[in-house]
Amino acid sequence: MKQYIILYLGGAKAPTKEEGEAGKDKWQAWLVGLGDAVINPGTPMMNPKKVTINTVEDAVGISAMTGYTTVQAETMEEALKMAQGCPYVEMDGGALTVAELMQMPC
Repeated sequence: MKQYIILYLGGAKAPTKEEGEAGKDKWQAWLVGLGDAVINPGTPMMNPKKVTINTVEDAVGISAMTGYTTVQAETMEEALKMAQGCPYVEMDGGALTVAELMQMPC
């Protein structure tokens, strides 16, 4: 089975604590629904920075990586289907990137 990373990009903070909790509950339900496909539920990220050879600046908007989840699937299409069910895509300004992880020898 191949491994895929689902990167959470952008997304506006929930306007209220209640909406934030509801979003968290939906995300956790999505993870539980993926069952054994979840390798690492990941973690939220804070204060992302964009680094180039000449600059370091705040990563904002869709370029801001805000979290990740690692899953296993037979194909990219299967991993994409998992990602499409993630409630993060319902968030204002939220998007996901899915990429296959290369297995490297130690």
